[in-house]
Amino acid sequence: MLDHIFISVSDIDRSIAFYEKALAPLGITHALDFDGSQGPAGHPDLKGFGANGRVFFWLREGKVDGRAVHVGFIARDEGAVDAAFAAAMAASATEIHPPGPQRHYDPRYYAAQVRDPDGYSLEFVYKQWQH
Repeated sequence: MLDHIFISVSDIDRSIAFYEKALAPLGITHALDFDGSQGPAGHPDLKGFGANGRVFFWLREGKVDGRAVHVGFIARDEGAVDAAFAAAMAASATEIHPPGPQRHYDPRYYAAQVRDPDGYSLEFVYKQWQH
């Protein structure tokens, strides 16, 4: 089971603003900032996002390769997928695919996919059999 992920972003303030809007419909919020000077030598400053008492998605300023990462975020239902997609698009995402069934995976797999401002692939997904 995945505990957390860090992604490097080119403009931390822009990315915080983007993710605050894009993840809000999923109940994921900007929850914690970590001062890298409090960690081991060379630890980056981090901006953490999470839900339900867990912080699991972290941003750090640095070199970006948007093709290197795809992140799938769990949605509670199809409406949350639709809302997250709309919020991400309004916050400057670019569309990969709009909300809808992803029959190539399973007819009950409902998702939408966008690219964030640095080109990372984000998927908002509701898998009926996992809820």
